[in-house]
Amino acid sequence: MVNPLLNRREFIGATAVAGAGLLLDACKSDAGKQAASPHASSSNSLNIALIGYGEEGKILLDSILNIKDVRVVALCDIWDFHRNEGARYLGKIGNEVRAYENYEDLLEKEKDLQAVVIATPDFWHAPMTNAALKTGLHVYCEKMMSNTIDGARSMVQTMRETGKLLQIGHQRRSNPRYLFSLNRLLHEAQFCGRLTAAQAQWNRAVKEDFGWPKKYAMPPALLARYGYKDMHRFRNWRWYKGMGGGPLSDLGAHQIDIFNWWLGTLPRSVMASGGRDYYKDHDWYDNAMVIYEYPLAEGVARAFYQVQTTTSAGGGYFEMFMGDDGTIKMSEDPSICAIYREARATAVSWDDLVQKGYVSPKPVSADAAKVDVRETAQLAEYQIPVFFNKPVHQPHLENFFNAIRGTAKLNCPGDEAFSSEYVIHKANEAVAAQARLVITPEEARA
Repeated sequence: MVNPLLNRREFIGATAVAGAGLLLDACKSDAGKQAASPHASSSNSLNIALIGYGEEGKILLDSILNIKDVRVVALCDIWDFHRNEGARYLGKIGNEVRAYENYEDLLEKEKDLQAVVIATPDFWHAPMTNAALKTGLHVYCEKMMSNTIDGARSMVQTMRETGKLLQIGHQRRSNPRYLFSLNRLLHEAQFCGRLTAAQAQWNRAVKEDFGWPKKYAMPPALLARYGYKDMHRFRNWRWYKGMGGGPLSDLGAHQIDIFNWWLGTLPRSVMASGGRDYYKDHDWYDNAMVIYEYPLAEGVARAFYQVQTTTSAGGGYFEMFMGDDGTIKMSEDPSICAIYREARATAVSWDDLVQKGYVSPKPVSADAAKVDVRETAQLAEYQIPVFFNKPVHQPHLENFFNAIRGTAKLNCPGDEAFSSEYVIHKANEAVAAQARLVITPEEARA
């Protein structure tokens, strides 16, 4: 039985047969068919501000600039090196902006904004989001919502009190490939059969900490004003407690959110192990292995997550959902995506998926050999023929702006995001406690 939590949004996409697959140009939530919401703007054009022009802010800006009728009119960053860089870049493409050091000054002086996009370190997300919502603005905030559970909960409360929109940057929830696979393959075709397990990972190679041009270092007093001990911590805040949540927050947040979304429920427990085994000068551990237990209608499914920051081996970054009939492997990298049919599965139903254009088969290697009597038959591998030519963050930002206009519902509103982010925080707690922690639905909902 399909969990009703997973049926909240139907995938409605413009699809066309292109070679061996489908080309998805659009992805809309079912809210797009409804009448305009009270959040609709009086004009189709939106004025927004970008708060934070670091590594993530630059990525988001590149996507925003591709979106019609959205104009960045203000930019905020405490570091003049980044602030001036962003203003110059926008100016060169004919998008003049007013630049601010302090977000409170921006919110006070900018009178013609509809929304802000926040891409600052995690520990600033809650105060900035709450202030912007209370000013009457809609907010797109990068994940994690906050470096604390209380901070994230306060964002949901302010969202509800103000009636403004709060989208959290779990961008896979607006990815056409993920939406297609979830709605057409997992729900409609039920090709996995009974889901029994899930697995995900994000491994990356050893990487030096971020540096900075010494002549542009911020004065100690300015750093202290905004909560930083020194420039090194400012540039590498993700590795330090009190500012970020370590690799499970930085990388795992996206993928653990997919566990909850696709399984349609929250885990009942978490156990984890991790350590500072390589980078001795960081606060957070450099690796973690996590096991969640999900209570599904058919029985328990366990989900394993791994993050390594000392090796890129292991097949890249992906989420994999395994059942007794088949498996789906998802990633923002389309070359990693695949689905696999078990030999026991009914071939006719899979052939039907091929005929519908939902999947395309890969040829089986002729020299495949069975090496052990205990080994099952080789899996038949299929491709997910869904492609789109946009930056991965763009569909999620488009969904946010369309929700402001009243033509869509948010794909990742703050209250839904809170549940995923709560269980990520619990994984960090499990690493520290070296114990299995129980998670109740009541505590995991804002």
